[in-house]
Amino acid sequence: MSENLNSNNIENDDFHPINEDSDYKDLINRLNEIKSTIASIEKTIFK
Repeated sequence: MSENLNSNNIENDDFHPINEDSDYKDLINRLNEIKSTIASIEKTIFK
């Protein structure tokens, strides 16, 4: 049964550079939002 799962994963794991580029940009944006949130929390804590 694990052989079937592996073959299905390979078939469904196509390379889509446009989607991956978009995912990368979304990740960078989200990380920047998290960074800003952490900076705001640090300012509040260390006042």
